[in-house]
Amino acid sequence: MSEVIQDSKLAKFQDSLTKTTLGINGEVLAAAQNTLATLDFPTTRVERWKYTRVAKIANKTFSTAKGSAAALNLPVKDAQTIVFVNGFYNAALSSSEGQVGVTVQPLSANVATDFIGKNLRVENNVFAALNTVYATDGAYVHITAKTVVEKPIQIVHVLTGENTMANLRNVVVAEKFSEAEIVQVFLTENATESFANNVTEVFVEENAKLAIQKLQNEAENNFHISNEHVKQAKSSNFTINSITLDGGFVRNELFIDVEGENCDTYLNGTYVLKGSQQVDNYTTVDHLFAHCESNEMYKGVMDENSTAVFNGKVFVRPNAQKINAYQSNGNVLLSDSASVNSKPELEIYADDVKCSHGSTTGQLDEEAIYYLRARGISEKSAKALMVTAFIGDVIDRVENEEVVNYIHEQLHSRFGWDF
Repeated sequence: MSEVIQDSKLAKFQDSLTKTTLGINGEVLAAAQNTLATLDFPTTRVERWKYTRVAKIANKTFSTAKGSAAALNLPVKDAQTIVFVNGFYNAALSSSEGQVGVTVQPLSANVATDFIGKNLRVENNVFAALNTVYATDGAYVHITAKTVVEKPIQIVHVLTGENTMANLRNVVVAEKFSEAEIVQVFLTENATESFANNVTEVFVEENAKLAIQKLQNEAENNFHISNEHVKQAKSSNFTINSITLDGGFVRNELFIDVEGENCDTYLNGTYVLKGSQQVDNYTTVDHLFAHCESNEMYKGVMDENSTAVFNGKVFVRPNAQKINAYQSNGNVLLSDSASVNSKPELEIYADDVKCSHGSTTGQLDEEAIYYLRARGISEKSAKALMVTAFIGDVIDRVENEEVVNYIHEQLHSRFGWDF
């Protein structure tokens, strides 16, 4: 065990939190406790946190507290829905009926002991370690082999109260030849200076197809960090669309281990920021076997004093020949004080691959705006049209029509944009 750090901010941070009662694997729990004892909060000297400061979180005192929520405006009306408030299961707002071959239950029912913690790297990951040690509850979704899920499975988390910390833990298992769509929704209701610290472990088995639509729509004076750890078996297909609609400080960490041949992996994301918001997307795709494809497209729009970060890394290991891997990050700055830090990376140890990455940052085309204004469109409407067209490339990759409509409604409500 490494040397324990004395008087660290991280040690003091934990004083008001309540340790987990979930059945997390003992070795994983011990590793998480070791991480918390031997590390402090990351600083910008740590490479993967180079552009993101966590002092606003580290200097606060949070507590674990149950809460209540009113009727929710959810993107999918006809779905099997499970709801958590401040990380605690809320039976009253959750669905009671399900489909044969599909398990959707809270982790507190002790139904996921074979999986929880099995797919998580807690070493050097302070926030994943915090979640492991202090997780309150979360969703366990298990799709049995050859099951095609008819309705989306909707996992909803609502953050409420002042200085509340919610540690939500989810486990998703898609067995062989199954097919499903999961909609993850993160909301706030009367929340102030509160922190959602979430971990989702995903297992996509052989020939399974799984799509996750992640919608972050939390108030600007709150904090959100998500860790998704995904394992893909051979011939599987996995898609995640991360749509950040609102939130003061948001960090998405996504780790995908492609552990079989003939896999397809799709990562898409968009973020629209104003004020002093910050959104950070950190992705890692690790190709361990041959004949696979991964494709990443992230696009963002920043206004006023907002900041965006994209750090995407693709590994191609020595035995992973015939890999096609693509990364693209595009950003538009609507003000001189907005900023973006973009760092797409490739680390390739095989010689028969097709890999590319690209990053662009710029402003709206003034000639195009002039062209639209010359045809009777106001400057505000012209800019809105161009922005919606820009991020539309990502939204068009969301195949669920209800989710797309929800995204459009929220952007219209927040910015007045029409689609």
